[in-house]
Amino acid sequence: MFAILQAAGWPIWPLLLASIIAVALIIERLVALRRSKVVPPGLLQRTVGEFKKGGVNDKLLEDLERHSPLGRVLAAGLRNAGASRDVMKEAIEESGSAVAHELGRYLTTLGTIASISPLMGLFGTVVGMIEIFGSQSPTGSNPMQLAHGISVALYNTGFGLVIAIPSMIFWRHFRALVDSFVVDMEQQAIKLVEYMHGERK
Repeated sequence: MFAILQAAGWPIWPLLLASIIAVALIIERLVALRRSKVVPPGLLQRTVGEFKKGGVNDKLLEDLERHSPLGRVLAAGLRNAGASRDVMKEAIEESGSAVAHELGRYLTTLGTIASISPLMGLFGTVVGMIEIFGSQSPTGSNPMQLAHGISVALYNTGFGLVIAIPSMIFWRHFRALVDSFVVDMEQQAIKLVEYMHGERK
């Protein structure tokens, strides 16, 4: 592995750093964006059941907010249970925007890595080409310098693509996942509003 890094030259180090960051972000998002953690099944029914038993109280709201992102949205609705439908929906939308922003955390960085990795690889290719042309002299070419230039060019291009492809795949996957969570939370929040205003049993 170290021999490959040596053959790839100094332009490989920014790519290596980008790959470490990308792997760390992918693992963190895989853990954070589990459906059971973001939109736990049965939370709406449990919330409605507890509301029927004891109404809105501080303990219920605190438990919901600590429970999950969906819990935070439902808690925002319950906090305004006595208000009009519009006020309740507005509170839920404000909370939902904050939750959606939090769910999308680090995705911009991952998308940036996916976009710039091929460019960083291309930069390494240019450096390798400069070394190749630098190996030419009136008396002939230096085979060692020529070989090093070729390896710098090819390793950096390949490594840039190896980082970019999985980063792009996971970025798109996480974006779609966050969008589906937001839609799911919106639907459950609407059901809560309808229940509170007697439109749903």
